[in-house]
Amino acid sequence: MQAVKMYTTAFCPYCVRAKQVLKSQGVAEIDEVRVDELPQERVRMMELTGRRTVPQIFIGDTYVGGCDDLIALDGRGGLMPLLNATV
Repeated sequence: MQAVKMYTTAFCPYCVRAKQVLKSQGVAEIDEVRVDELPQERVRMMELTGRRTVPQIFIGDTYVGGCDDLIALDGRGGLMPLLNATV
């Protein structure tokens, strides 16, 4: 399974929801980067994505987007193939 990296904050309902979606698809481990604790990581996140809001989700080298983007990807059947893609 591809590695999952998610930029998050402590009290973010969208982050919680995104984690629930990923875990429901069998993701056991999420590399969570807390941008509220590490301001330099928010800068890095913004450089990578062009977005300021959390969550921002990467699966392997693929930038998925935020929670709504993840849910849409799952809804059209694209999440599992991305998670299971070979490296």
